[in-house]
Amino acid sequence: MALLGLGYAGFGADNLEDWRQFGTGLVGLQAVERGNSLLAFRMDDRKQRIVIDRAMGEGTRFFGWEVADAAALDALAARLEAAGVHVVAEPQTLADARRVRRLISFHDPAGNRLEAFYGAEIDDTPFVPGRSISGFRTGPLGLGHAVLTVENIEPVMAFYVGVLGFGLSDYISKPFRAYFFHVNARHHSLALIETGKNGMHHLMVELFSLDDVGQCYDIAQTEEGRVSVTLGRHTNDFMTSFYARTPSSFMIECGWGGREIDPATWQPVEMHDGPSLWGHERVWLPPEDRAVAREMRLRAAASGLRAPVQVMEGNYKLMSGTCAWWDGVKQGS
Repeated sequence: MALLGLGYAGFGADNLEDWRQFGTGLVGLQAVERGNSLLAFRMDDRKQRIVIDRAMGEGTRFFGWEVADAAALDALAARLEAAGVHVVAEPQTLADARRVRRLISFHDPAGNRLEAFYGAEIDDTPFVPGRSISGFRTGPLGLGHAVLTVENIEPVMAFYVGVLGFGLSDYISKPFRAYFFHVNARHHSLALIETGKNGMHHLMVELFSLDDVGQCYDIAQTEEGRVSVTLGRHTNDFMTSFYARTPSSFMIECGWGGREIDPATWQPVEMHDGPSLWGHERVWLPPEDRAVAREMRLRAAASGLRAPVQVMEGNYKLMSGTCAWWDGVKQGS
């Protein structure tokens, strides 16, 4: 695949101080000063991953997709132009502001500004989280994932899959229509939800520790209206997470335990058990859709739907079996 992962994201917003408090005090990002009109956040060794820019205007956004090198960037630009997509070779001043070596820009059919780049700058100082957390899972998986709302999924999906080379991971049709796409081993780096209008739904960041997420959830619950989706676990990427409303009204999903896939062999499927195994009460859904989602979770529980916890080496401890029933289940599997 030409794209390696979601490298960075940027959002236009006037309330930089609210964003600073949210990003550092709740999510655990490191704030980096970039002048009076721009606030940047670090989440690993890179100089910046998320940008909040007052000059862009409220509600605007961009997403930076990483490629390997200059040759890959040129090949992507040629592929886009061959598909009739207008491509802009951005000046070095913008590349410097994005903290990358070079970039191009273009738009998807829903009007989202996309950038492709290579050569992200590495900071010479260690990442210092805004609150006590174990860190974020990035590296070859990228920043996390972005979820967009779209008026009509088909043309947008055709662009991301047919032109940019995303792979379809899976999709759901109830309680809403959503498609999930990958470019690396992260189950999805992009998802599209059909809502009848184009917009930003959420950005996901994955933490190293489940306790990081739980403590973040505690902080979010101290602020009225901050929790937009309660703690729960997804059926497709197995992420345990909750969603917090940002100062710009879209959400950030704080998660742990996302699954990895093999893009070379992965076969997409339709998920019939809804988006969540348990929890994830979506306060933004209409009441009738919330009722459908709740019924799907209860049906999944009644049927015994379970999924293995996704852990990294050193992030768990095996216990001895003390339950005859569970030992029997393991022997039979």
